Amino acid sequence: MYKEYFGLRELPFSIAPDPRYLFMSGQHREALAHLVFGISSDGGFILLTGEVGTGKTTVCRCLLEQVPKDCDIAFILNPKVTAGELLATLCDELRIAYPEGNSSIKVFVDRINAYLLDAHSRGRRTVLILEEAQNLDPEVLEQVRLLTNLETNQRKLLQIIMLGQPELRDMLGRDDLRQLSQRITARYHLGPLAPEDVAAYIAHRLAVAGVRSSLFPDATIGRICRLTNGIPRLINVLCDRALLGAYAQGRELIDTETLNKAAGEVLGKKEIPSYLSGNRMKIFAAAGIVLMLLLASWFYAARNRSSSVVPLTSSSLRSGQDTRPGLDTLWWFGGETLPAMVRPGPQQRADEKARLADLKWEGTGNSSAPNQGGRRPPKGSAGNALYAAPDQSSQGWRLATGRRQGLPAAPAPAGEEIPQAAAAREKQ
Repeated sequence: MYKEYFGLRELPFSIAPDPRYLFMSGQHREALAHLVFGISSDGGFILLTGEVGTGKTTVCRCLLEQVPKDCDIAFILNPKVTAGELLATLCDELRIAYPEGNSSIKVFVDRINAYLLDAHSRGRRTVLILEEAQNLDPEVLEQVRLLTNLETNQRKLLQIIMLGQPELRDMLGRDDLRQLSQRITARYHLGPLAPEDVAAYIAHRLAVAGVRSSLFPDATIGRICRLTNGIPRLINVLCDRALLGAYAQGRELIDTETLNKAAGEVLGKKEIPSYLSGNRMKIFAAAGIVLMLLLASWFYAARNRSSSVVPLTSSSLRSGQDTRPGLDTLWWFGGETLPAMVRPGPQQRADEKARLADLKWEGTGNSSAPNQGGRRPPKGSAGNALYAAPDQSSQGWRLATGRRQGLPAAPAPAGEEIPQAAAAREKQ
């Protein structure tokens, strides 16, 4: 429909496996070299795998155009068959006669063996190509392996090339198929096009179809790469619909808006506004930087809060000095008696001293139960810090335990009463 509008001789993005449109990326060139090696070698298996739409069949069709004159090819497109049906199809491809209605595996194998020996005597090679080989059942694969047992003292009589999706590699990794896997003499996996190859791929197909100018600006190439993940078949489908959309709108080039609409129609991708699609990565990067800054500021603030609690030494406790803001922390040290509790800060009301008698230990280290009545932790408990903190519920102070600044501590003698707790109790 749009051929004349863009000056094309034919549709450039057909999904038919036309060898003329094969773009020889580094991967496709190497894949073709593996298949050519398979035809010229002396037997065994050649394995070519790849994701759906990466061009395996097109590479194979290109191979068929390069087959030497002394080579006979049996090309089986649908191997979803039984072992007997596969052998019958092989006989049909090589024009080997067999009794009508035959279902005997032995009869098929004997006829094939006789044909291969005759071809070998005439200096001809025989190659079996199995397309979509991942659909073969394990028992059929085993029968295929047995065909490679047909050989002379010098060479195999049948060369087998298998093409399939990645599931074929997984199947051949099974323990019961290890005999077949060991006979594979060359393997290659065909992947998607690299981002730098997508523009060259599109330009190549347009050139073969008769257009040398670029119908897809650089701004759309990156979008095509992201939408299709570099799969050639998806690139063909998307570009074909984009050209149709540009023709319908009377445009000479494919813009991002037309490409997004085409993606929504053929790939089921949600349309993304053109102003967003070009800057999406920049937006994500900026959002990530902002998030990292917020996390860093939160961590810095939390660290400052924790560092504002300065542990007391035994000397400062004995002198009654307390210059720390906020939380009052009480440490005890090995070999020393537990010093007197620090006097509450100035923000505490005067009558708060009377409430100190109600202070309770909320647990110390490994103690199984808290100590009551303002007594020291039991002997042998873990060396944790005791600190007094504001209690919002009673507007008073409470004792708790916890490690601060990573300072070690040792337990104090058990059963001794905190002096302030005793003094407060006497005043009551």
